[in-house]
Amino acid sequence: MSTLAEEIKKPKTISSAGRPNANALEHEAIYILREVAAQFEKPVLLFSGGKDSITLVRLAQKAFWPAKIPFPLMHIDTGHNFPETIEFRDKLVEELGVELIVRNVQDSIDQGKVVEETGKYASRNMLQTTTLLDAIEEFKFDACIGGARRDEEKARAKERIFSVRDDFGQWDEKNQRPELFDMLNGQIEMGQNVRVFPISNWTELDVWSYIQKENIEIPSIYFAHKRNTFLRDGLIWSAEDGVVFRAEDEKVEERIVRFRTVGDMSCTAAVESHADTIDKVVSEIRDSKISERGARIDDKRSEAAMEKRKQQGYF
Repeated sequence: MSTLAEEIKKPKTISSAGRPNANALEHEAIYILREVAAQFEKPVLLFSGGKDSITLVRLAQKAFWPAKIPFPLMHIDTGHNFPETIEFRDKLVEELGVELIVRNVQDSIDQGKVVEETGKYASRNMLQTTTLLDAIEEFKFDACIGGARRDEEKARAKERIFSVRDDFGQWDEKNQRPELFDMLNGQIEMGQNVRVFPISNWTELDVWSYIQKENIEIPSIYFAHKRNTFLRDGLIWSAEDGVVFRAEDEKVEERIVRFRTVGDMSCTAAVESHADTIDKVVSEIRDSKISERGARIDDKRSEAAMEKRKQQGYF
């Protein structure tokens, strides 16, 4: 078995289909993370406890090994996260010995900065923007690293790897810097910050294949398990913890499900599945014809829902 140092030094290669293989994608992400450390004074890695941010943590470990990850992790906690995700987050941080910053949407609600939604489709997901922007200002972060990928959603496909936000935290999709020949320009004006996407060029299958290859531990919620659920709009919702609004005629049933994406419980639906191992998950994703974001109701509020949230400062 090769050492971590040997893995990092392996050359980039391209698959026979013309798509960069996992090793090339890994090298690109490591290069980006090292550029962040070199070009910015106070970066932070935004950590949700989901597969993409977990993958980023592994890549950061490799990028700076044998030293520790040189920036903190930050979680914007809606208060409606899946318990399995929070438990995993705390366990991982303790094992790695990295700093974790948590800022809570509930505090923004209590301070009157945002108003909690009510009704059938109520969610705290959109409220995260205010809490995130306040945290960036509080700690003066000049670069925020996230796990967004271009294949997830069309607004995310428009963004650069180094995506500049103005002094209000807003994104202008019509005013972006060219990124030629892997040259990443981190120069920013006073008050601006950059959102950085090291796995922007990865697909969902790339992420799962990397998790499989690296034998990375992930929250149990990603694997098939029995869960109390109910159906709404053709989607399967968790009926546990009382977070998701449920009408009286929406019957609770136990189903074997898993989650392809992990966000706020109030906007993340499950899929029926018997994939209870990494190998089975990878096989299932390879055969799937539906995007993982198909189970995120917040993306369906309007045709341009994600783009509008990004313009306002959402990650």
